[in-house]
Amino acid sequence: MSMWKSTRGAGGTPGGTGDFVLGVVLALIGLYLLSRQVRVTTGFWGRWFGWGEFGVSAFGVTMIILMIGVVLIFQDGRSRLGWVITGGSLLFTLIGIIANLQVVFAPTSLYVTLAILGLLAVGLGLILRGVRPH
Repeated sequence: MSMWKSTRGAGGTPGGTGDFVLGVVLALIGLYLLSRQVRVTTGFWGRWFGWGEFGVSAFGVTMIILMIGVVLIFQDGRSRLGWVITGGSLLFTLIGIIANLQVVFAPTSLYVTLAILGLLAVGLGLILRGVRPH
């Protein structure tokens, strides 16, 4: 143990390197197990121009604008307006896809959930303990 005390440890404090490393390992295991229980799906694009149930799909509007930009680019490859419209609609499509992601925790037992959260809590506690002077 004197070897750990004589060297500078985690966070520049004396000692605590073992606690810190063990905490990182436990926290990483907990994060890995937690990420295995999370399911990511996509939802429906929102409706614009709220005309009841028959609103216009935001994705369809984006594709129409993209087609206009592509037509302008094919007409004149140096068309700044065409490139701006095409780039903007592609960016809007990417933002729309990310904004409509749904993150769901997969069904699991209470025991597994508590084990995962326990690993995270113990790991983070050991990391914090490892950076404090001993």
